[in-house]
Amino acid sequence: MKKLLLVVAFFTLAIGTVTGVLAAENRADAKVRIVHASPDAPAVDVYVDGTAVVQGAEFKDATDYLPLKAGEYKVEIYPAGKKDKAVLTQKVKVEAGKAYTVAAANKLANLELVIAEDSTEASPGKAKVRVGHLSPDAPTVDVGLKGGDALFSGASFKGITDYKEVDPGTYDLEIRTPEGKKVLDLTGTKLEADTVYTVLAVNTANQLEVLVLIDSEK
Repeated sequence: MKKLLLVVAFFTLAIGTVTGVLAAENRADAKVRIVHASPDAPAVDVYVDGTAVVQGAEFKDATDYLPLKAGEYKVEIYPAGKKDKAVLTQKVKVEAGKAYTVAAANKLANLELVIAEDSTEASPGKAKVRVGHLSPDAPTVDVGLKGGDALFSGASFKGITDYKEVDPGTYDLEIRTPEGKKVLDLTGTKLEADTVYTVLAVNTANQLEVLVLIDSEK
């Protein structure tokens, strides 16, 4: 689910000869990660202000974080290799020094961007995790220990929970309805120290699966 074809023009960092100038430029950037989370959409190309930044993204593909100057941008999504009619056009605003996940979600006929601000650091010795519900026809769900309390409650479509810090380790988790009906078994979920995770529930309800993204950069 890693690197897609990234276009050099997307990297808008100014070129400088003085280290201090470069550091200032880096602090002025946002970081943006793009995720294809639409289960019935074809492979897509993503354009930002008319420039292709991702080509041929398949369902469940995700980019690494990409630097982008603070500001507002027009994001357009086209079927891969067919830049005639966009299947989505939407404005996205990013702020300096912040990181974002931008997910193309919902069924193709109602494609939309779900945007979440990310955290990239956990407390020393801790893991940090959140859950996003991007399955367009799945019910509201909880995520918790099997036979135990919910860690995340009431996650509904397009919702991204707050982060929670937990001790590192291997957890037997499950996605279930608030009434306790198991939706997906996540036994053996490993969470490492000093690592931040976004766990996205994707695909349709009858084929529900999770996409695990690492938000921290070591």
